[in-house]
Amino acid sequence: MKTNNLPTSWGSRLFDGVNLLFLFILLATMLIPLLNTFALAFSSNFASMQPGIILFPKQFSVEGFTTVWNRMQLYTPFLNNVIVTLVGTVCHVLLCSMAGYVLIQRGLPGKKFMVSAILLTMTIPGEAIMIPVYVVNKELGLLNSLTALIMSGLVSGFSILLMRNFFLSVPVEMSESATMDGAGAFRIFITMYIPLAAAGLATVTLFEFVSRWNQFTPALLFISDHAKYTLQIALKSLIVDTDSTSSNFIVTTNVRMAGIVIALLPLVIIYPYVQKYFVKGILVGANKE
Repeated sequence: MKTNNLPTSWGSRLFDGVNLLFLFILLATMLIPLLNTFALAFSSNFASMQPGIILFPKQFSVEGFTTVWNRMQLYTPFLNNVIVTLVGTVCHVLLCSMAGYVLIQRGLPGKKFMVSAILLTMTIPGEAIMIPVYVVNKELGLLNSLTALIMSGLVSGFSILLMRNFFLSVPVEMSESATMDGAGAFRIFITMYIPLAAAGLATVTLFEFVSRWNQFTPALLFISDHAKYTLQIALKSLIVDTDSTSSNFIVTTNVRMAGIVIALLPLVIIYPYVQKYFVKGILVGANKE
């Protein structure tokens, strides 16, 4: 018996070792650039301009943050990003939740067709409808406004179907009992379905928050006014466009990295608070019919 178990045990150890090595390499490819970004952001102007990769700050300083925030006026696109992200996320979650709730109603005419149509929208790439969306926003007079960015992606088939799957997990007898007690559909939705689908709401909220916070293509397409720039467009101008600054002012590496760190911080802060709901939401939402 021991002889038969040796090959299996050796193969299992080898497999685990290869997996650990692969995961370590994968972790290093993600962690080293992140540590280098933070290290450069908290280094002095002179130290950040030195060649090479560093994992710890040299000549610790926050002058990169003060420069990018005050002199480069990053607070304006940061505020624009906050407005677009918060308003857009709240509207997205509310509308997709209501649509998901409608799709679980018994006797709803054309329910299967609606679900199929929503699934069809998920197969269309955003690039294919970029020009029609631009034309619509132009005709509505929404160009160079934050409203255009809020309206972009206001609903999505993924979020609607995910919330529908969560609502399907709520026993229908509960809503029928509430209806017999005189509760209306909207009251049942707010007081019963929303609390029981907290994990799904957290999942959709996190997905939408991250998507809107990192939104780049719609802002590049709809916004040309510098005062309406969002954070990602401002970072692009800061890092790529060398002609966006005056000739007597050099944008040092720590200033660029400080802008990246400022853009990362909200995501780093919010994720630990919704992680447990996010994991539960993905698992439950994926297993429901």
